[in-house]
Amino acid sequence: MADSLQDHPWKSDLWWTSSFNFLPEVRRQFSLPTEVQIHDATLRDGEQTPGVVLRKDDKIRIAAMLDEIGVHRIEAGMPAVSAEDAEAIKVISRQAKKAKIYAFVRAMEKDVEVACECGAAGVIIEVPVGQPKLELQFRWDMAHVLAQSVRAVKRAKELGLHTVYFPYDTTRAVAEDFERLLQRMMEQAPPDSVGVIDTTGCAIPAAIKYLVNLVRTTTGLPVEIHTHNDIGMAVANEMAAVEAGATVVHTCINGMGERTGNAALEEVVVALKTLYGYEWGFRYDKLAELSAVTQQLTAFPLAPNKPIVGSGIFTRESGIGIDMVYKQPLAMFSLNPRFVGQEAKAVLGKKSGYASITTKLNELGLSYAEDKAKFEHLLQKVKQLGTEKKGLVSDDEFRVLVKEILG
Repeated sequence: MADSLQDHPWKSDLWWTSSFNFLPEVRRQFSLPTEVQIHDATLRDGEQTPGVVLRKDDKIRIAAMLDEIGVHRIEAGMPAVSAEDAEAIKVISRQAKKAKIYAFVRAMEKDVEVACECGAAGVIIEVPVGQPKLELQFRWDMAHVLAQSVRAVKRAKELGLHTVYFPYDTTRAVAEDFERLLQRMMEQAPPDSVGVIDTTGCAIPAAIKYLVNLVRTTTGLPVEIHTHNDIGMAVANEMAAVEAGATVVHTCINGMGERTGNAALEEVVVALKTLYGYEWGFRYDKLAELSAVTQQLTAFPLAPNKPIVGSGIFTRESGIGIDMVYKQPLAMFSLNPRFVGQEAKAVLGKKSGYASITTKLNELGLSYAEDKAKFEHLLQKVKQLGTEKKGLVSDDEFRVLVKEILG
């Protein structure tokens, strides 16, 4: 399979995506970096989902799972929020085996110092640059933004912290002001990397590429991408950023986060693997478990058709090709369910076909000699019940119909 993957990275026994993604004519449009790292912000930005509260033990448990599956960096929280959050960062920093632990801080020296005391390896230093934020919320000018930024970044560097400059609401900044800010930062207090942040999820992929290129050419530093999903563009925008050379992508488990959430960890890592060919030993088979544990701890439910981890995405009701769900899942899906820790399911209802009956009988271990007339009668009963219920026919209901019709 390794040789096959080298020749055909769009397909294996675990996925079969589009070969067009890997055409030279497509790939030469990109400036793909050699490596991409995952920075997960569930414990900070994910917790900012309204109504979600993660206690210290919850954060420690999720962080351990993120570390186990292969996330490179974990944003363990914002120490200024509470003493409990600060303590969680301390414990996570001590216990992490592979992932680097970061703290999220305001552009304030005292915030940076507290993050250092918590044992964080790095800091995400936030400061607003979007015009609506500056004019309507903070009433700051860019001179104030620069002064705050310089002090905070200098202090972080003095303390030996890896420093990510996080000028948020980047996509609503005034272009000339933003470029000038970056130039002044490089003169006075260069960070280790710079983020492009689509705080309100309002940019298109082409705009994200422009901003990534702007930051790269102005600073010469690595660029990180952090997006929100207000208009459904979060993952697409992070892929656009990678295509333009961004080397770190920010995510949240289950697409959690304020309003419509952040780019979903599970969607981003699977896209990078199966659509772009990136590999870093990630445990994709643990994604469903990570999603389920996070749902339990946050009481944040997911739609059944949520990509990658939704409970219904590998479920087939339509009778056409239903046997392929088990025999050849890649005929029906671009991902083999087991690749992401899921299982294929065949269900019965209004849209079932003749093959649905035989498939479900086999699945339930019910052995009957095929009688086309009786099976067809059973199918019509299933379709009728599904229509009347306006839903699916359960296995127990199906067993009753089988007993009634097949004896």
